[in-house]
Amino acid sequence: MKPFFVLVALLMLTACSSKDRYVQWEDVPPPSFPKLTAIGYAPLATQPAKEQSQRVLMAMQASKIVAYRELAEQVYGQKITANSSVSEWMLTDDNVKASVTGIIRGARVVKSYPAGDHYVTELELDFAQVWQLYQQQSRPQRIKEVTYF
Repeated sequence: MKPFFVLVALLMLTACSSKDRYVQWEDVPPPSFPKLTAIGYAPLATQPAKEQSQRVLMAMQASKIVAYRELAEQVYGQKITANSSVSEWMLTDDNVKASVTGIIRGARVVKSYPAGDHYVTELELDFAQVWQLYQQQSRPQRIKEVTYF
């Protein structure tokens, strides 16, 4: 009979000690937020349109895309792929490719204007704004700690 009570007491103690615990992770903001700037240029004359007004609109769009690419290069870096061929101790072929992949959120157009034969777009990426966007999108994360006996 005594071993039965000891077994029941042990089961009760282990049942009480195996509660689930949750740890809440908090994002800590950095002490300062940088601001990045980028400028994109697009030629007006080479835009594939007959009307000047259409060329201006196309150059506006192209300069904005180029500025976004420059921001992405600053944030994510550039991937460089290079190949060289040598034959009889002479360079016969040399290829270099550059690419960038990333998502830019929170950038704003500071200025967009014609400058001579080009259209120029200036962008700014304020990381304080990026931080706020991140905080709005992220949900609280929890780690569930389970104790097994």
